Amino acid sequence: MERRRHVLTSRYFSSVVIDSLCDRLGEQDVAVACFYFDFAAKTEQLPTSMLGALLKQVVGGLTNLPGEISEPYENQKRVLGGRAPRLSDIVKMLQATSSEKRTFICIDALDECAAEYRVKLLNSLNQILEKAPGTRIFATGRPHIQDEVVRRLSGKVTAIRITPKRGDIIRYLQNRLDEDTTPDAMDSSLEAEILRKIPEDISEMYVENTLETTSGYSLTDTNLDSYSSH
Repeated sequence: MERRRHVLTSRYFSSVVIDSLCDRLGEQDVAVACFYFDFAAKTEQLPTSMLGALLKQVVGGLTNLPGEISEPYENQKRVLGGRAPRLSDIVKMLQATSSEKRTFICIDALDECAAEYRVKLLNSLNQILEKAPGTRIFATGRPHIQDEVVRRLSGKVTAIRITPKRGDIIRYLQNRLDEDTTPDAMDSSLEAEILRKIPEDISEMYVENTLETTSGYSLTDTNLDSYSSH
């Protein structure tokens, strides 16, 4: 239950940041890619799967594919009837696209990623930052992985702790309940219990970001008025 409460907070906050990025950047020639970790979806946690999903989003906004992407893809098709790109290949592709186009990468619930995968993922992200320092990374997670993230990303981060206000969580829950496709499965007493219990027990989370320290776009420029920092 505690994990689900944290995920609820994390999803809400990440959505605010992603929406703010998209609204503020508007017609600018930038890429915004995001990934939401789910502890139960083990296969999606593979670094190749996660970074591949980000690459697909970034490439989807390109008019022409750089040679660093199209050539490795064609080469892989010729090997054993077609082979999925390796992690090193995906990292190089993201380095290439991020070097040519300002890129924002948003990762939600990083603590939900299995430890052995998280190491490879953070090392890969660090490689992208080294090759394409204009890349901005925003990630959320529980406090116990903060030191690991700072270490793996070579200190290129700023961390803040946030706790959403009760009213924000209640509004979010009400919106989700209104979108429920099986409303008959819930009575008024259960709905009232959800709206009472989850806001009371919501967990603290923290945010790691490279937005504020390495660019003119500060995390505090997003809509954080509803949050209190600690």
